[in-house]
Amino acid sequence: MKSAIKQNSSASQSAQRGSHDKHEVRPGQSIELLKELHILTRDGKMNQDSRRKLKQVYHLYQFIEPLLQEVLDEKKSVNLVDHGAGKSYLGFILYDLFFKGLDQPHSSCIYGIETRDELVARSRELAARLTFTGMQFLNLSVAESSQSSDLPAQIDIVTALHACNTATDDAIDFALKKKARFMVLVPCCQAEVAAELRKSKNDVVKSNPLSEMWRHPIHTREFGSQITNVLRCLQLESHGYQVRVTELVGWEHSMKNELIIAEYKGGKNMRSAQRLSEILHSTGLDGLTQRFFLPVK
Repeated sequence: MKSAIKQNSSASQSAQRGSHDKHEVRPGQSIELLKELHILTRDGKMNQDSRRKLKQVYHLYQFIEPLLQEVLDEKKSVNLVDHGAGKSYLGFILYDLFFKGLDQPHSSCIYGIETRDELVARSRELAARLTFTGMQFLNLSVAESSQSSDLPAQIDIVTALHACNTATDDAIDFALKKKARFMVLVPCCQAEVAAELRKSKNDVVKSNPLSEMWRHPIHTREFGSQITNVLRCLQLESHGYQVRVTELVGWEHSMKNELIIAEYKGGKNMRSAQRLSEILHSTGLDGLTQRFFLPVK
Protein backbone atom coordinates (compact mmCIF):
# COMPACT_ATOMS: atom_id res chain seq x y z
CA MET A 1 0.00 0.00 0.00
CA LYS A 2 2.78 2.42 0.95
CA SER A 3 4.55 1.63 -2.32
CA ALA A 4 1.45 2.47 -4.34
CA ILE A 5 1.01 5.74 -2.45
CA LYS A 6 4.65 6.61 -3.06
CA GLN A 7 4.30 5.87 -6.80
CA ASN A 8 1.14 7.97 -7.04
CA SER A 9 2.83 10.82 -5.19
CA SER A 10 5.84 10.70 -7.53
CA ALA A 11 3.58 10.68 -10.58
CA SER A 12 1.64 13.63 -9.21
CA GLN A 13 4.83 15.60 -8.52
CA SER A 14 6.10 14.81 -12.03
CA ALA A 15 2.82 16.00 -13.57
CA GLN A 16 2.97 19.19 -11.50
CA ARG A 17 6.54 19.85 -12.66
CA GLY A 18 5.54 19.27 -16.29
CA SER A 19 2.59 21.63 -15.92
CA HIS A 20 4.81 24.22 -14.24
CA ASP A 21 7.36 23.98 -17.07
CA LYS A 22 4.62 24.55 -19.67
CA HIS A 23 3.53 27.71 -17.88
CA GLU A 24 7.10 29.04 -18.10
CA VAL A 25 7.17 28.67 -21.91
CA ARG A 26 5.86 31.70 -23.79
CA PRO A 27 2.69 31.27 -25.88
CA GLY A 28 3.61 30.51 -29.49
CA GLN A 29 7.04 29.18 -28.57
CA SER A 30 8.00 26.00 -30.40
CA ILE A 31 8.34 23.15 -27.90
CA GLU A 32 10.35 21.26 -30.51
CA LEU A 33 12.86 24.14 -30.67
CA LEU A 34 13.29 24.19 -26.89
CA LYS A 35 13.95 20.45 -26.98
CA GLU A 36 16.51 20.87 -29.76
CA LEU A 37 18.25 23.58 -27.69
CA HIS A 38 18.19 21.16 -24.71
CA ILE A 39 16.22 23.66 -22.65
CA LEU A 40 13.47 21.07 -22.42
CA THR A 41 14.11 17.35 -22.15
CA ARG A 42 12.53 14.98 -24.67
CA ASP A 43 9.57 14.48 -22.32
CA GLY A 44 9.09 18.23 -21.87
CA LYS A 45 10.78 18.69 -18.49
CA MET A 46 13.06 21.55 -17.49
CA ASN A 47 15.90 21.51 -14.94
CA GLN A 48 16.92 24.46 -12.80
CA ASP A 49 19.78 25.54 -15.05
CA SER A 50 17.56 25.48 -18.15
CA ARG A 51 14.85 27.40 -16.30
CA ARG A 52 17.36 30.09 -15.37
CA LYS A 53 18.72 30.27 -18.93
CA LEU A 54 15.24 30.50 -20.47
CA LYS A 55 14.20 33.20 -18.01
CA GLN A 56 17.22 35.32 -18.98
CA VAL A 57 16.56 34.95 -22.71
CA TYR A 58 12.84 35.70 -22.32
CA HIS A 59 13.57 38.75 -20.22
CA LEU A 60 16.03 39.97 -22.85
CA TYR A 61 13.40 39.33 -25.53
CA GLN A 62 11.07 41.76 -23.73
CA PHE A 63 13.66 44.49 -24.29
CA ILE A 64 14.47 43.52 -27.88
CA GLU A 65 10.95 42.93 -29.23
CA PRO A 66 9.87 46.62 -29.23
CA LEU A 67 13.14 47.57 -30.97
CA LEU A 68 12.51 44.97 -33.67
CA GLN A 69 8.96 46.25 -34.10
CA GLU A 70 10.09 49.87 -34.32
CA VAL A 71 12.54 49.10 -37.11
CA LEU A 72 10.00 46.87 -38.87
CA ASP A 73 7.34 49.60 -38.81
CA GLU A 74 9.75 52.03 -40.46
CA LYS A 75 11.46 49.80 -43.02
CA LYS A 76 9.13 46.79 -43.45
CA SER A 77 12.14 44.58 -42.76
CA VAL A 78 14.67 44.19 -39.96
CA ASN A 79 18.09 42.60 -39.56
CA LEU A 80 19.88 41.66 -36.36
CA VAL A 81 23.45 40.49 -35.74
CA ASP A 82 24.13 38.39 -32.63
CA HIS A 83 27.84 38.45 -31.75
CA GLY A 84 29.43 35.59 -29.87
CA ALA A 85 26.28 33.61 -30.66
CA GLY A 86 27.51 30.35 -29.13
CA LYS A 87 24.68 27.82 -29.48
CA SER A 88 22.42 30.70 -30.61
CA TYR A 89 19.79 30.33 -27.89
CA LEU A 90 18.94 34.02 -28.25
CA GLY A 91 18.86 34.01 -32.06
CA PHE A 92 16.66 30.93 -32.35
CA ILE A 93 14.18 32.16 -29.76
CA LEU A 94 14.03 35.62 -31.36
CA TYR A 95 13.37 34.03 -34.72
CA ASP A 96 10.74 31.66 -33.36
CA LEU A 97 8.82 34.34 -31.44
CA PHE A 98 9.17 37.29 -33.84
CA PHE A 99 10.71 36.70 -37.27
CA LYS A 100 8.81 33.48 -38.05
CA GLY A 101 5.48 35.29 -37.98
CA LEU A 102 6.40 38.14 -40.35
CA ASP A 103 4.43 38.60 -43.58
CA GLN A 104 7.67 38.72 -45.58
CA PRO A 105 10.15 36.74 -43.48
CA HIS A 106 12.57 36.38 -46.40
CA SER A 107 13.38 40.11 -46.30
CA SER A 108 14.43 40.04 -42.63
CA CYS A 109 17.33 38.11 -41.16
CA ILE A 110 19.16 37.13 -38.00
CA TYR A 111 22.91 36.65 -38.40
CA GLY A 112 24.73 34.61 -35.77
CA ILE A 113 28.47 35.38 -35.59
CA GLU A 114 30.59 32.70 -33.93
CA THR A 115 34.23 31.59 -34.22
CA ARG A 116 33.76 27.94 -33.20
CA ASP A 117 33.24 25.76 -36.27
CA GLU A 118 31.23 23.06 -34.56
CA LEU A 119 28.70 25.52 -33.10
CA VAL A 120 28.23 27.25 -36.46
CA ALA A 121 27.67 23.88 -38.19
CA ARG A 122 25.21 22.76 -35.50
CA SER A 123 23.22 25.99 -35.72
CA ARG A 124 23.07 25.82 -39.52
CA GLU A 125 21.80 22.25 -39.36
CA LEU A 126 19.13 23.10 -36.79
CA ALA A 127 17.92 26.16 -38.71
CA ALA A 128 17.59 24.04 -41.88
CA ARG A 129 15.71 21.31 -40.02
CA LEU A 130 13.25 23.84 -38.55
CA THR A 131 13.00 25.73 -41.90
CA PHE A 132 14.11 28.95 -40.23
CA THR A 133 15.10 30.36 -43.62
CA GLY A 134 15.83 33.86 -42.31
CA MET A 135 18.76 32.76 -40.16
CA GLN A 136 22.38 32.74 -41.25
CA PHE A 137 25.39 31.59 -39.22
CA LEU A 138 28.84 32.86 -40.09
CA ASN A 139 32.15 31.50 -38.85
CA LEU A 140 33.86 34.87 -38.40
CA SER A 141 35.71 36.94 -35.85
CA VAL A 142 34.32 40.38 -35.08
CA ALA A 143 37.13 42.00 -37.08
CA GLU A 144 36.30 39.78 -40.05
CA SER A 145 32.56 40.40 -39.72
CA SER A 146 33.08 44.15 -40.05
CA GLN A 147 34.52 43.58 -43.52
CA SER A 148 32.47 40.56 -44.61
CA SER A 149 30.37 40.82 -47.77
CA ASP A 150 28.00 38.24 -46.24
CA LEU A 151 26.59 40.97 -43.99
CA PRO A 152 24.64 44.08 -44.99
CA ALA A 153 26.43 47.42 -45.00
CA GLN A 154 23.99 48.74 -42.39
CA ILE A 155 22.74 46.74 -39.43
CA ASP A 156 19.57 47.54 -37.50
CA ILE A 157 20.25 45.79 -34.18
CA VAL A 158 23.41 44.32 -32.66
CA THR A 159 23.20 41.99 -29.65
CA ALA A 160 25.89 40.41 -27.50
CA LEU A 161 24.69 38.20 -24.65
CA HIS A 162 27.36 37.39 -22.04
CA ALA A 163 30.14 38.31 -24.47
CA CYS A 164 33.25 37.68 -22.37
CA ASN A 165 35.87 40.32 -21.54
CA THR A 166 36.71 42.39 -24.64
CA ALA A 167 34.14 40.63 -26.86
CA THR A 168 31.57 43.25 -25.85
CA ASP A 169 33.94 46.00 -27.00
CA ASP A 170 34.43 44.12 -30.27
CA ALA A 171 30.64 44.01 -30.74
CA ILE A 172 30.48 47.76 -30.05
CA ASP A 173 33.24 48.35 -32.59
CA PHE A 174 31.28 46.33 -35.18
CA ALA A 175 28.04 48.18 -34.39
CA LEU A 176 29.68 51.58 -34.72
CA LYS A 177 31.23 50.65 -38.08
CA LYS A 178 27.88 49.28 -39.30
CA LYS A 179 25.97 52.33 -38.01
CA ALA A 180 23.63 50.14 -35.99
CA ARG A 181 20.35 51.71 -34.93
CA PHE A 182 20.23 49.78 -31.65
CA MET A 183 22.64 47.82 -29.46
CA VAL A 184 21.60 45.41 -26.72
CA LEU A 185 24.60 44.26 -24.67
CA VAL A 186 25.03 42.03 -21.61
CA PRO A 187 28.77 42.24 -20.75
CA CYS A 188 30.61 39.46 -18.95
CA CYS A 189 34.00 38.62 -17.36
CA GLN A 190 35.61 42.04 -17.76
CA ALA A 191 39.26 41.44 -16.88
CA GLU A 192 41.20 43.67 -19.26
CA VAL A 193 40.65 46.97 -17.43
CA ALA A 194 41.44 45.41 -14.05
CA ALA A 195 44.75 44.15 -15.47
CA GLU A 196 45.55 47.66 -16.71
CA LEU A 197 44.67 49.14 -13.32
CA ARG A 198 47.17 46.81 -11.67
CA LYS A 199 49.93 47.88 -14.06
CA SER A 200 49.59 51.58 -13.31
CA LYS A 201 48.47 51.33 -9.69
CA ASN A 202 51.62 52.66 -8.04
CA ASP A 203 51.88 55.72 -10.28
CA VAL A 204 48.22 56.66 -9.95
CA VAL A 205 48.04 56.08 -6.19
CA LYS A 206 50.49 58.92 -5.63
CA SER A 207 48.32 61.62 -7.17
CA ASN A 208 44.72 60.38 -7.10
CA PRO A 209 43.06 59.70 -3.73
CA LEU A 210 40.19 57.93 -5.53
CA SER A 211 42.67 55.20 -6.42
CA GLU A 212 41.89 53.83 -2.93
CA MET A 213 38.82 52.37 -4.66
CA TRP A 214 41.07 49.82 -6.40
CA ARG A 215 44.04 49.56 -4.05
CA HIS A 216 43.14 46.08 -2.79
CA PRO A 217 43.07 43.20 -5.31
CA ILE A 218 39.40 42.32 -4.77
CA HIS A 219 38.46 45.99 -5.22
CA THR A 220 40.63 46.18 -8.34
CA ARG A 221 38.63 43.37 -9.89
CA GLU A 222 35.22 44.80 -8.95
CA PHE A 223 36.12 48.41 -9.75
CA GLY A 224 37.64 47.31 -13.06
CA SER A 225 34.40 45.57 -14.04
CA GLN A 226 32.30 48.58 -13.03
CA ILE A 227 34.41 51.21 -14.76
CA THR A 228 34.57 49.11 -17.95
CA ASN A 229 30.85 49.54 -18.47
CA VAL A 230 31.02 53.22 -17.50
CA LEU A 231 33.63 53.75 -20.23
CA ARG A 232 31.51 51.82 -22.73
CA CYS A 233 28.49 53.98 -22.01
CA LEU A 234 30.50 57.19 -22.39
CA GLN A 235 31.95 55.90 -25.65
CA LEU A 236 28.49 55.13 -27.03
CA GLU A 237 27.18 58.54 -25.96
CA SER A 238 30.13 60.26 -27.60
CA HIS A 239 29.18 58.57 -30.90
CA GLY A 240 25.61 59.86 -30.73
CA TYR A 241 23.82 57.06 -28.87
CA GLN A 242 21.28 57.47 -26.10
CA VAL A 243 22.17 54.89 -23.46
CA ARG A 244 20.06 53.13 -20.85
CA VAL A 245 21.55 50.78 -18.25
CA THR A 246 19.40 48.39 -16.24
CA GLU A 247 19.29 44.86 -14.78
CA LEU A 248 18.71 41.88 -17.02
CA VAL A 249 17.16 39.61 -14.37
CA GLY A 250 17.28 39.31 -10.59
CA TRP A 251 20.73 38.85 -9.07
CA GLU A 252 19.69 35.42 -7.80
CA HIS A 253 19.69 34.19 -11.43
CA SER A 254 22.97 35.67 -12.68
CA MET A 255 25.78 37.83 -11.32
CA LYS A 256 26.53 38.97 -14.89
CA ASN A 257 23.44 41.07 -14.85
CA GLU A 258 24.06 44.50 -16.38
CA LEU A 259 22.09 45.29 -19.52
CA ILE A 260 23.15 48.17 -21.79
CA ILE A 261 20.67 49.37 -24.41
CA ALA A 262 21.82 52.04 -26.86
CA GLU A 263 19.82 53.86 -29.56
CA TYR A 264 21.46 56.00 -32.21
CA LYS A 265 20.19 59.59 -32.12
CA GLY A 266 22.80 61.20 -34.37
CA GLY A 267 25.53 63.77 -33.87
CA LYS A 268 28.39 63.62 -31.40
CA ASN A 269 28.43 64.19 -27.67
CA MET A 270 31.73 65.92 -26.97
CA ARG A 271 31.02 66.27 -23.26
CA SER A 272 30.86 62.47 -22.92
CA ALA A 273 34.01 62.22 -25.05
CA GLN A 274 35.82 64.61 -22.73
CA ARG A 275 34.66 62.75 -19.63
CA LEU A 276 35.85 59.44 -21.10
CA SER A 277 39.29 60.89 -21.84
CA GLU A 278 39.54 62.39 -18.35
CA ILE A 279 38.62 59.10 -16.66
CA LEU A 280 41.14 57.15 -18.73
CA HIS A 281 43.87 59.62 -17.78
CA SER A 282 43.01 59.94 -14.09
CA THR A 283 42.88 56.18 -13.58
CA GLY A 284 46.07 55.43 -15.50
CA LEU A 285 44.18 53.73 -18.34
CA ASP A 286 45.57 55.83 -21.20
CA GLY A 287 46.76 52.61 -22.81
CA LEU A 288 43.13 51.71 -23.55
CA THR A 289 42.40 54.84 -25.57
CA GLN A 290 42.34 52.85 -28.79
CA ARG A 291 39.80 50.36 -27.46
CA PHE A 292 37.45 53.04 -26.15
CA PHE A 293 37.95 55.14 -29.26
CA LEU A 294 36.13 58.45 -29.68
CA PRO A 295 34.48 59.88 -32.78
CA VAL A 296 36.66 61.88 -35.14
CA LYS A 297 36.14 65.57 -34.50
